Amino acid sequence: MNTPFERTGPLTELGSYPQWAQDMVADCESTKQSVVTHELWEKMSNGTLGMPGTTNFMVGIWPVIERFPGYMAKSLLKTRFGRSLGDNLARRWLVRNIRVEQNHAEYWLNWAEGAGIPREELLKGVPPRGTEVLADWCEDVSTRDSLAASIAATNYAVEGATGEWSQLIFENKSYTESFPPGTRAGTLRWLQLHAAYDDTHPWEALEIVCTLMGMNPAADEVAHISECIKRSYTCMRILADRCVEPRRLLEVASAAAA
Repeated sequence: MNTPFERTGPLTELGSYPQWAQDMVADCESTKQSVVTHELWEKMSNGTLGMPGTTNFMVGIWPVIERFPGYMAKSLLKTRFGRSLGDNLARRWLVRNIRVEQNHAEYWLNWAEGAGIPREELLKGVPPRGTEVLADWCEDVSTRDSLAASIAATNYAVEGATGEWSQLIFENKSYTESFPPGTRAGTLRWLQLHAAYDDTHPWEALEIVCTLMGMNPAADEVAHISECIKRSYTCMRILADRCVEPRRLLEVASAAAA
């Protein structure tokens, strides 16, 4: 019989979670590092990314930003109040945080406009070839997979890695101070919120996953959650690759059209 999990230690310490979760996080770490150490963040920070790459970044991630409350709503539909401690925890958390996410799309548009990209390009444009992988994966896992898998892939993996790369950019004063003082705070609101050191969303998502799965889930169930997390990281890395190599992307598109 699977023993229920209820956290007794600090939320943001990995030792507070079951051993299987600690091992899973360790197993996914190298894939995560391929995202948070990607050259894209340094290029953005030091101003060498250029407008094609910046446009690919802003337009390519926009579908994920716009749809993120939708992914969480799909997870919410999988819960049943009173069915389990995990269901109750997930239900309360999702209901509260869907509302928090509702303003993030507007903040992203403000950042894009500040970077010189009209919001119409995001709202009506077509994402650059290859950048759609992350949005497609988040939609698929949120729609078709289990509650634990969808929360692990989106709220734990995507939000967790995003918080780390956001810090790298926001901490670079040469980047933040490149925006006019009068509009800087509004332009960088999305970045500031996601770069917060005390952001507990990914940890709360991990707690939900562990509460849903218990202390000793089957090995194949853990392996599946691990693969979902890794796939999120991989999709994020692919998207980042498309942003630092926009010229190659355009060459491939031109060749395909010839």
